[in-house]
Amino acid sequence: MPYVNIRVAGSLSKEQKAEISAGVTRVIAQTADKPESSILIFIDEVPHENIATAGQLLQPPAK
Repeated sequence: MPYVNIRVAGSLSKEQKAEISAGVTRVIAQTADKPESSILIFIDEVPHENIATAGQLLQPPAK
């Protein structure tokens, strides 16, 4: 069973999560020759303040 964990800074809409899940599932099923029903995807939404790069915390995008 393929297991995929996707971590994103901030949050995604339900529609974005559905589109990402469908696309990732399709690619893994085609590339690895696995049934789509066996592919498990977790999407973790992480607050920007919990992620750093180059020693600096990420800033939320300007609205």
